Amino acid sequence: MAENAAAAAPSPLKIIAGADSFGAELKDALVSHLRSLNIDVEDLGTSDYYSIGAEVGRRVSSSDSSDITTRGVVACGTGVGVAIFANKNPGVFAATCLTPADALNARSINNCNVLAVSGMSTSKESAVEILDTWLKTPFKAPCPASGFKPWEENLSCFLDKSMIEMPLIGKNDKLDNDSSGSTCSICCLVKNRELNPVEMIPGGSMKIVRESPTSAIVRFKAGSVEPAHHHTFGHDLVVLEGKKSVWNLTKGERFDLTVGDYLFTPAGDVHRVKYYKETEFFIKWDGRCDMFFDEDLETAEKAVEKETA
Repeated sequence: MAENAAAAAPSPLKIIAGADSFGAELKDALVSHLRSLNIDVEDLGTSDYYSIGAEVGRRVSSSDSSDITTRGVVACGTGVGVAIFANKNPGVFAATCLTPADALNARSINNCNVLAVSGMSTSKESAVEILDTWLKTPFKAPCPASGFKPWEENLSCFLDKSMIEMPLIGKNDKLDNDSSGSTCSICCLVKNRELNPVEMIPGGSMKIVRESPTSAIVRFKAGSVEPAHHHTFGHDLVVLEGKKSVWNLTKGERFDLTVGDYLFTPAGDVHRVKYYKETEFFIKWDGRCDMFFDEDLETAEKAVEKETA
């Protein structure tokens, strides 16, 4: 839930933080500063900028407590990449701020609820100043863009209206159903079988079509390997064609799957996958799709070779 700009009194604040390797040191400094202010911080650590930005954004977007205001702090080399992917979540207003004036404008005009900073161009001291400005500035406060004066009435009304309309963007994407009006997940996907290749997994050549943000039909080329990884969501899958093996490294289990087989992988379980034939499967996940890798491709291929020798 996006932060409620109309709240009569400020709610207790929780910050979700994360960074890539270029922003990790700056993120750590900001997390320490937030905790020194007795602000509740959930530090998601370090991952690729697109993964960590999306995950911080997802958690801010999905926060549903009326008693706690949830915001995010993200960092990468430029502060731009993490903001782009945080903003893919409805109700998230992430802004890259390189100066306190940027933070003042972003809070005043956009009710910015995810602060993005640059690990390569911003010192720790400057970042703390930016963060403090962002924390202390309410929506519609006088800022550089308003000449440090209260917003004129017509602009103030526009900003209020934007807080109603902006969170709706991305929430009401409509799905195309077939002529019979079927809502079956697999049927809705199968009717549009022209698949576009998406290279997103090292070692895996994959094609995907999504019915919605929570389900897809996926096809992998024979010989593809998914290095060990985990998700912040659990997912169910049914094999429609081909053959694959899944090693759940968290539980020490192996699953050899072929046509018709079903598998559920819980959130957080680290797993590695090998595709023996061109394989197609239906997958449905709880929440928003993300992926955090726990090993590189070379390590994965050696492990698979040992297991299948």
